[in-house]
Amino acid sequence: MAVKIRLARRGRKKQAIYDVVIADVRAPRDGRFIEKIGIYNPNTNPATINIDNEKAFQWVMNGAQPTDTVKAMLSYRGILMRKHLQIGVIKGAITQEDADKKFAAWLAEKESKITGKVEKLATAKGDAKKAKLEAEAKVNAARAEALAAKKAELEAANAPVAEVVEEVEAPEAVEETPAVEEVAAPEATAEEEKKED
Repeated sequence: MAVKIRLARRGRKKQAIYDVVIADVRAPRDGRFIEKIGIYNPNTNPATINIDNEKAFQWVMNGAQPTDTVKAMLSYRGILMRKHLQIGVIKGAITQEDADKKFAAWLAEKESKITGKVEKLATAKGDAKKAKLEAEAKVNAARAEALAAKKAELEAANAPVAEVVEEVEAPEAVEETPAVEEVAAPEATAEEEKKED
């Protein structure tokens, strides 16, 4: 029975999260598996890799073959480096103490690189936010200057009109003439005309 270390997809559409599983080659991707050894989340920056290093190392030493993606993840976590050193110990090339020292030094260097990347991303994000706020402040200042200039221009245009309005004298009161009242024809005259006809 050939055993693979591979990814099993889960999560919603366009937000995939993967389980790192030990499975038979013949099993479907998201189907039966022997053991779940970790989680891989590519949606974060840097990608989140939570693998049980001891179990993964044990399976790799027993002959489980990782897929390309999982191989990159195991290399990133130092499991393949540890396997390489352990094979050297088994063959007698180095001692177990030397292998442990080399692996500890490699792990410390790797952790410093990871923390450096996280800090670099955080500072870049902060700098981008600061630059965006400065640009927005410049735009707001330009708008305020434009509004002040427009307001000053309107005040300057309205000032002579107000002076002219004050200079014009109020119109004199015009005597009102009584309105001519229309005289309505009496109804009696209309009746008299009918009689005459």
